[in-house]
Amino acid sequence: MKILIVQNKMGIGDMVIYLPFIDAISKRFNAPVSILVKESSKAEQFLKDNKIIEKIIILKQGNKLKGAEHQGVKGFFRLAKELREYNFDKIFIFNSSLRFNLIARFAGIKDIYQYPLFDKKNQHVIDAPKKLLNKELNLEVKNNPKIFINDKFVLEAKSKFKINKDEKNILLGIGGSGQTKRIPAKTFIELVRKISSAHRCKFFLATGKNHDEQKILKEILNTEFKDKCIPLDDLSIYETLPVIKNCDISICNDSSFSHLSSGLGIKTIILMADTPLLYGNYSTLMYPVMPDGKSTVSHDTLGKDKINPSKIFEQFTKIID
Repeated sequence: MKILIVQNKMGIGDMVIYLPFIDAISKRFNAPVSILVKESSKAEQFLKDNKIIEKIIILKQGNKLKGAEHQGVKGFFRLAKELREYNFDKIFIFNSSLRFNLIARFAGIKDIYQYPLFDKKNQHVIDAPKKLLNKELNLEVKNNPKIFINDKFVLEAKSKFKINKDEKNILLGIGGSGQTKRIPAKTFIELVRKISSAHRCKFFLATGKNHDEQKILKEILNTEFKDKCIPLDDLSIYETLPVIKNCDISICNDSSFSHLSSGLGIKTIILMADTPLLYGNYSTLMYPVMPDGKSTVSHDTLGKDKINPSKIFEQFTKIID
């Protein structure tokens, strides 16, 4: 049995969200699966140790990839030809695109499972795959996403970074894919101050190389807490995973690190500033913190300056104690 799953959303968060559905399909047919995903999902980095995934095929198409290999009419036939070579028996398409439906047919895949065609309006990122698998396979998918990593690398990271379980080891996901998601450095600094006054601790600062993210990182490092902080910005995502796995708790912007952290089984406080709440509470390991005065969040909430460090610390204390 050879199975392909198409997940063409862009981000790491979306890729993590779909992991329980990928796992359920694999278990239903007692077979590993292949996935067709965009490079921006970073699946190649954080799913390489997942044994149920046989092959990660990169979809080379998108609005910002003009002339890409799978773009346009020529790309349609090129992708169909590539997929035909794998001789897939079944395909699960987590979207309503006629294009992917036709590609599957041209690729000679007999069994096609897909969202209703042309029904993209208000398509829920979690409810839609649940309905598909319930309808087609009579499956009820409720488990949290799980990211797997080799135990050897976890132990190596523990040694390399001198991670001591007598301390509270805390991931601070200070990066973010958009300006409106990045909580100001002053909020994290005040939080570090509160946690440091109550616990022996070490902070691992996870961020990218973006100029604005680096500015936040430098502000935090330019404080009296510098010796407690270890920046991870020179590591790849794959190299960061074993460090996160060694942490007791994570406190992250609504970013890739919040999804990776909860996927690794770490209780994760998520600072929800400007994204629909479902991206911060789909796992039982997620603890969303709202901007002051808000009971929920969505696009254009613009609440990054209203995330209260005292509220974060209160949630931290509930979890860690």
